[in-house]
Amino acid sequence: MGESPGVIYFDHAATSWPKPPGVVEAMVSAMDSAGGNPDRGSHALALAAGRTIAHARSEVARLLGVSDARDLVFTSGCTEALNLVLKGSLKRGDRVVIVSAEHNAVVRPLYTLVTRGVKVARVPVDAEGHVDIEDVERAVAAAPTRMVICQHASNVTGAIQAIADLADVAHEHGAVMVVDGAQAAGHLPVDCASLGVDAYAVAGHKGLLGPQGIGALYLAPDFQPTESLQGGGGSSIEVTQPADRPDRYEAGTPNTPGIAGLGAGATLLLAEGQALMARERELTRRLHEGLLEIPGLRVLGPAPDVPRVPVLSVAHERTSSDEIAYVLDKRYGIAVRAGLHCSPWTHAAVGTLESGAVRFSLGWGLEDGSVDSALEAMHEICR
Repeated sequence: MGESPGVIYFDHAATSWPKPPGVVEAMVSAMDSAGGNPDRGSHALALAAGRTIAHARSEVARLLGVSDARDLVFTSGCTEALNLVLKGSLKRGDRVVIVSAEHNAVVRPLYTLVTRGVKVARVPVDAEGHVDIEDVERAVAAAPTRMVICQHASNVTGAIQAIADLADVAHEHGAVMVVDGAQAAGHLPVDCASLGVDAYAVAGHKGLLGPQGIGALYLAPDFQPTESLQGGGGSSIEVTQPADRPDRYEAGTPNTPGIAGLGAGATLLLAEGQALMARERELTRRLHEGLLEIPGLRVLGPAPDVPRVPVLSVAHERTSSDEIAYVLDKRYGIAVRAGLHCSPWTHAAVGTLESGAVRFSLGWGLEDGSVDSALEAMHEICR
């Protein structure tokens, strides 16, 4: 475990790296030993591919607290999952309440629907990135509302939202609760049943430790968005897309190696997730407290004693975020992400829309020495 020589990787919120060996092995095995097209034949390779996907679906469902694995749909990523939910369930005249800290994976498909007559009400967040439940309740109660949308955790501030409380508010007013879980899954315990959500979208390549190009979407049994694609899968004789899950939402040939990798990531987290999350919390707190000691540096989001996902974004009063990220990479071999992180609403809320921020995001493979190196580098750069 650990970074490759010469690279200290603090960009796990964008994509986790390196991947655990078991993830790579599962993907190679899928290509070597399960290379057929699942559910499209009765020969050994097709059957092996089907078993690979069924096992991965079961593992990811267990990890996310989904009691019936058929309610878990594989997608190309969180973005496709959110597009499926929004475009498959909202129509002209529908009203949506959205929290003003969302990623563009939510904002852009939603505002495409605004051009088609969907109405949007935005609820602000505070300076740490948290939304007030009472503000959401007032917004939902102000007019008939079809949907409430909120991220589980921010990719900028690390702030964690009270999803179960938000779901209660939505349901009390007859709305559905849709959650962007890209930054939460794998870093927080997620139980879709206890959260009471109607849709929960995850990215496979971040905290779930899978490869890029794979994601998953939980859909509550009584929530039935229209599928975004039609094609192969299920019974071949019908001219319409199968109604049964997950076939309804998985037209075409699946990404079997990617699904195998995601399943392996889920298996690892089921076995070691609690320990890995505790380790992330420890390292995040150490880094947070160290960054707070650097003069002129502002750490965005909650205070060190407030729970957050392992994301720490900083802005310096004199040095630009782009310059800090460049020097960290070129001089110290430390990989971070600078800019607006596809979430300009969040930066507007915390006062960094003009300057952007440097984001340190932690994950699998980071060690004590990684945090020490990052703090030493930041002290030198900001001196």
